Amino acid sequence: MFSVFINAVLSSSPDYDVLFESLTWPSDSWPGTEQVEALTAFIEGLGPILSESDTTPLSAAKRSSIVDQINSVVWNQCLPLLNKVSTEAGEGMRCRETTAAVCRLVSACVPLCDEALPGRVALSVLPSLQQSEEVPGPGRLCVEVASEVMAALVPSLSVDEQLTLTTLSCALSCIKTLPDAQVSKITVRLLLTVLNCCSGARLTSVLKLILEDMCSWHSTDRTPVVTERTLLCLTALSDHLLKPRSLPSSSSTCDLDPRLSVQFWRMVQDGLTHRDGVSRKRALYLLKMCVSLAEKEGLDCPLSPSEEDDILFKWAPSRSKLLREFWEDYALVMETLEENQIHVVRPVLNRIDTLIQTTVNDSQASGQLFHPSWLLCVYQRMFHSENKSLMREGVCHLLELQVLQQPAFALSFSQFIVGPFMDVLSETSLFHKSVGQSVGDCPEIGAKLQVFMITFFTSLPSEHRGPLLLQMIQQLCSKHWCAAPLLFLSQALSKLPPGPLLGIEGLTALREVLRCTMITHQVLLRGAAQCFLLNSALCLTEVSAVTLDDVFTFLMDFRADESLSRRTQIWNQLCVWLSDNEGSFKPRLLDEDCTKKETVRGYVQSEMLTYLRVPASLGDSERLPDSREADKLARAILLCVDMEQNHTEAKIAATLESLLSLLSPLLVTLSRVGTNVYLPLRKSDKSLQLVLQLFQLGGTPSLDNVMVAMKRLIFKLVDPIQEFILRRLLGELQELFDVERADLYLCVLRQMVGLCRSTPQHHTQIQQTYFPKLIKYSLKVLQEPNQQIHSVASQVSRAVAMASLATVCGLVEQERNDMQSETISALKLLNDYFYNLSSSSCQSLGNFNKRLQKPQTGDGSGDTEVLQDWGRIAANFMRDQWICLSFLMKAFGIPESEEISNDPETLKTALSCGVEALALLPSDLVLPVFTFMETVLPQLLLHEEAMCVEAVTLSWELVQGLSTNAHDFWPALKGFISMAFHRDLLELADTSAPTLLAALKQIAIELMELSQSKSGVFGVLLQHCCQTWLPTDRGSSDTVFSSVFSHVNILTEACVYGPVFRRDQRLMQDVQTYVERLGEECAANVAVTSDNRDDQLPRTCVLAFLNQLDSSNLQHERLMEELIMDLLKKDNHISKSKMRYYSNSLQHRVKNRVWQTLLLLLPKLREEFVASVLNSVFEAGFCSNHASVKYLIEWMMILILVQYPRHIDSFWACFNRDHDKTKTSICTFLSVLVHFKVIIPHLPDKDVHLRKALDIILQWCFNHNFSVRLYALLALKRVWSLAAVQAEEGAAGLGGLSTVIQACLNQAEAMQNSGNANRNWTRIQEHFFFGAFHPVRDYSVETIFYTFPGLSEMADDEWIPPWKFDKLICFSESPSFPLRNPAPDLSQLQPGDWIQQDKGEQNKEERWAEVQKKITPWRLGIQEQEPELQLVPQQRAARLGKLHGALLVVASLIDKPTNLGGLCRTCEIFGASALVLDNLRHVSDKHFQSLSVSSELWLPLLEVKPMELTDFLQVKKSEGYCIVGVEQTANSQSLQDYQFPEKTLLLLGNEREGIPANLLQMFDVCVEIPQQGVTRSLNVHVSAALLIWEYTRQHLTSGSAEVDSKPEN
Repeated sequence: MFSVFINAVLSSSPDYDVLFESLTWPSDSWPGTEQVEALTAFIEGLGPILSESDTTPLSAAKRSSIVDQINSVVWNQCLPLLNKVSTEAGEGMRCRETTAAVCRLVSACVPLCDEALPGRVALSVLPSLQQSEEVPGPGRLCVEVASEVMAALVPSLSVDEQLTLTTLSCALSCIKTLPDAQVSKITVRLLLTVLNCCSGARLTSVLKLILEDMCSWHSTDRTPVVTERTLLCLTALSDHLLKPRSLPSSSSTCDLDPRLSVQFWRMVQDGLTHRDGVSRKRALYLLKMCVSLAEKEGLDCPLSPSEEDDILFKWAPSRSKLLREFWEDYALVMETLEENQIHVVRPVLNRIDTLIQTTVNDSQASGQLFHPSWLLCVYQRMFHSENKSLMREGVCHLLELQVLQQPAFALSFSQFIVGPFMDVLSETSLFHKSVGQSVGDCPEIGAKLQVFMITFFTSLPSEHRGPLLLQMIQQLCSKHWCAAPLLFLSQALSKLPPGPLLGIEGLTALREVLRCTMITHQVLLRGAAQCFLLNSALCLTEVSAVTLDDVFTFLMDFRADESLSRRTQIWNQLCVWLSDNEGSFKPRLLDEDCTKKETVRGYVQSEMLTYLRVPASLGDSERLPDSREADKLARAILLCVDMEQNHTEAKIAATLESLLSLLSPLLVTLSRVGTNVYLPLRKSDKSLQLVLQLFQLGGTPSLDNVMVAMKRLIFKLVDPIQEFILRRLLGELQELFDVERADLYLCVLRQMVGLCRSTPQHHTQIQQTYFPKLIKYSLKVLQEPNQQIHSVASQVSRAVAMASLATVCGLVEQERNDMQSETISALKLLNDYFYNLSSSSCQSLGNFNKRLQKPQTGDGSGDTEVLQDWGRIAANFMRDQWICLSFLMKAFGIPESEEISNDPETLKTALSCGVEALALLPSDLVLPVFTFMETVLPQLLLHEEAMCVEAVTLSWELVQGLSTNAHDFWPALKGFISMAFHRDLLELADTSAPTLLAALKQIAIELMELSQSKSGVFGVLLQHCCQTWLPTDRGSSDTVFSSVFSHVNILTEACVYGPVFRRDQRLMQDVQTYVERLGEECAANVAVTSDNRDDQLPRTCVLAFLNQLDSSNLQHERLMEELIMDLLKKDNHISKSKMRYYSNSLQHRVKNRVWQTLLLLLPKLREEFVASVLNSVFEAGFCSNHASVKYLIEWMMILILVQYPRHIDSFWACFNRDHDKTKTSICTFLSVLVHFKVIIPHLPDKDVHLRKALDIILQWCFNHNFSVRLYALLALKRVWSLAAVQAEEGAAGLGGLSTVIQACLNQAEAMQNSGNANRNWTRIQEHFFFGAFHPVRDYSVETIFYTFPGLSEMADDEWIPPWKFDKLICFSESPSFPLRNPAPDLSQLQPGDWIQQDKGEQNKEERWAEVQKKITPWRLGIQEQEPELQLVPQQRAARLGKLHGALLVVASLIDKPTNLGGLCRTCEIFGASALVLDNLRHVSDKHFQSLSVSSELWLPLLEVKPMELTDFLQVKKSEGYCIVGVEQTANSQSLQDYQFPEKTLLLLGNEREGIPANLLQMFDVCVEIPQQGVTRSLNVHVSAALLIWEYTRQHLTSGSAEVDSKPEN
């Protein structure tokens, strides 16, 4: 419209100055878009007038004036306005439209001015592209505006080659430095525009410059960000870079071919494994373009041979079919891996095998066309998948890769194995057990990993094995590994064939694994991993490369209480290894003779001398020597002696002599410690450390020649050792370092007292002399008055004194019945000290909770450094007080004196002090307080119930607070339960303390709740309670047992206990069970003294408890009956609940556990009680139950009728229920009749009941339900087999039924031609419950709790194997209820039901049948382009008076007529401005018309071929359109948040491939539709409809608002 009007004005010879003045605007204003477009049209109209022509009426001066004014428009109107636009924040519609209009104006002005103008304008704009800050400064344009201006100037700059190269260099720099959102704009607006303006050699040089720059950048900085940006740039330029070469021999053409660049292919491979989905799509697009180009050209690629390692992509025309199929499969696999649903991906995974086989076959041919690195991209993509199942599939596939048996492939995969593969193996979820595996089995990936490691390392060239293994171990140190992955990887390494692969670097790396990555793991799993790693070291260490000192230093990090313990399998293996390699180790450089071979004995003797060689004491206080040196030497001594023992099998005398020769320097030193005052203290301490470590590492001396000999040698030196320790403890320890030294002395004292127990003389001397002396001196120190200034010496003496008293109390408590009078007198003095009222305050009793004051150093310097551990020392001081108090309370009670006359008051005060101590002590030191309360609470309960409740409640709160601290939680929990649920406290609470009883019930409930998230908690409570109510060591009193009735809920919950754990928790339990099942093969099972935290422990424990109950005991009888009523209520509640439960759900499991418990208790029940609950049992049979529950109920009914046959009439009555109500549940009762053979021997009037059974069964044989008829026929067959003899004799009137019954049975047997019916009839007869199972013979613990759950398809974590009952001391089996099933028939069966599911054969296409049709080979989507048609005019529907919006919908990539027809209808309804198709012939397609319903008549339709889309989008972008795509990228915006500009172009992707990678960078914005489901994508028409409606809604709303805001006339 503007052009028509302007031409009319200009044809009338106007005044140009007036027109310029009227159309231009002040430089500081912001004109409307219409004004800018009008000025553009005016200047465009001046073009023909200013051209050199004879017909032009303008004079030279006038022409010059007009040109000057056009120049002025550029400098005074365009650039100031663009600067103003740049200062506006964001990319609003106004800014976008103004920028586009001004750039069109610049494009119109530049051709009419002098040739230098474009260069000057470009030079003024280019600095804006080079700015580092995002906010433009004065005179600078923002990057978006500057790029649009440069795009407008580039066509005019093409003559200036230098300026073009400057622009290109600036654009490439922007790609590297600008934010992600602006990179695509620079690429599209600048690079593509420059290329479109070049041709010939110049185009080639520009493309070569860009390609080299991108490749160089990627080679120097191979990061994900660089890969993402280089792929964006190369994909945008792919149409220029990847064109068929007409002259393949041309050197310039070959240099430009990116396929010849190794760095290009590395970019592609990095892109295929990129975390960003768009980058992966771009890389795959480039790969497919290269393959397509190679096939079209039909030329060898590369053209000339080169080094094999440098070629990642090859093409040979002679093998084009093989190559095409390989890359088709490869592209299909990579596209499919974008899916998140494993059922979509799994069918395509077999294509990986095809790729591998093709690669292998090719490698064996003359020339290798497929580089193995492409296969690694597939695996790495699977490893990076968000779907854990897909990740697992990838790992399993690689572990089973047979091609790695070839050395060349193993070597090419090696760095991938130690890199990405090791990274993915650290994922714990990979190690879940697979379907079909039982609890305790090695996880599938764990087992495959062992085989893989052997195969892989065996296949590697020998020179590469060691370095690669070292890299693998170092990878274990590079990140934190969870327990399960580290365990199974360590186990796999331990299975490697022995060989010299690891030197000192390998041992160092293994030590780092032990130190860094195994700190917080579960103890048992950590110990097991240590065992496997040590085994690996023994098998793989190159002995000649390490010294014996390296080996023993390495062994220091294996803990004796977790793995490397004496008399374990790994210890014995270590002894054998040392013996076998003795003399082969690398000599140490300690003397001149480096060739002398070092033996283990020689090493130990040398180390012993070095260890005891200490400098003379300088008199200054010094720290205790590092105990790790003693640990290292002690372990070496024991290994040396055990190694020699294995050689000679020596007896005690020889062992004694061998040990004496090793320990003689130590024994000499120990003999002098008590008498030689000049002996350096450091030497004495080191000697005692070594003795302590020898006994701690050596273990119990029983039946162990080495430790018996050790005991004899050290026993001779007990007196000097004890005299030295006593001398040191009695006043010599006064420095801060001496607190740690006192701990050493007291530990050694405990060992010495233990040695003397077997010798009465020494034992009496200790009790009569040493203990009283130590107690009295310590009391003297504690009773000294506190000084105003607390010196280090006084406070350390007090700490040592209290620690000594606690040690003595602990030792005496072990032999309380054998205390000597001197010790008793001294301990009573100690008791008096604690209860001494003269030093008590109003809130504390005597010397309870006395605190150790922080000492002050003389000059005040270094206090922080020296006293940093004083808080722990002070806490230990208070802890030691409570150790003494808890022992004294048990041994002597409250001292009898005139001052302390009121026991309850004193106890009350003592208990309050205990409560106070709970708040003062660290959580790991409260156990002695719990032990004290355990004694006090029963004595005080009747007098101070409220205080007792408070103490128990506060203690429970403290334990709850430790639930996240495993190290402190379990000891505290055991101590608390022992205190709060003490037998005396339970007995008193039950009879005389209702408040405490309520508190204990609440605590029990909270304990059970805590056990749902923390496995093992309920087991601690239940074990304690069961042992309290039915102790195994002594008879149970009725008064104690009676307390169980107040806590029946504990037993009830235990019977049905089994928390539903998270998947990760279940995995760790399965792995722990696997390690336990390894037995002594894994030394951790021997070394680790872990508690049983199995979640099945509460059930096994309560079942063992119930099994001990005596039916003749009235209290036991009452408990069983109450428990059964509670269990039946639970079952009934679940049955009547409206909540539908599924197989193996918690509700299903609870019902199963209920009936298992009822079966166990049934033989112990009174007949009267059974009669009272019989109706409940029958009612349960009528409920809808899962198979496992159904079998147990049926078994229960059978056993009741066998044991109490008089209830048979009640059973018959069940068949008279309303048939509509019974439905298929009558099958339960028919199943009982299948086992009528077991019941009938116990029935009176057998013939009558036999006839009754037949009558009832026959009625159900004609039921309309197939399952009912099937059960009835089976029952009829079994019952009739019992009556066959009587029928032949005509007894009991059975002869008349014979014909009918035989006809029914014949009909059943004749089902052989009835398909499913025949299979069902056969399988129900073979089913375990109706075949091998015998209700009486198979009544055992194993059948109920292990065999039945397995055969009825309960989850394997619901099976309780018999060995778990074997481990319980309290379990006792009886002949009537054995632990294991005497008959093996059931255990040999496999689980299965008799329902047959028919599976029809599916028709399969030869090549693509197993691939989901959504994903097809990429070449099948390429269609030949139709001849170009003329565009349909925009005004096609305008004559109808229909108004259209500004939304332009581009569907050129869509090829399905149905989608296009529906899209046409949607666009027309919501008033889109036009719909763009790839071919207007779609309109005549009947499928299109069936969905468009004539909407194509009212909607403007345009035709743009897919190959023309790039140019079309460039044009629309220059017209101010915002290009919007539906794609999920890192920067995409949610549909619900995005505001559509009015001029929006919506580009829709292809149904299969989406939007091509070369168009992604054209988008101004990507919009994603929020999704909640699993399916990855919507249909393209549905996606488009959602966006079109959202656009319409936004602009309808804004349009309505504008109408509403107009004032009325």
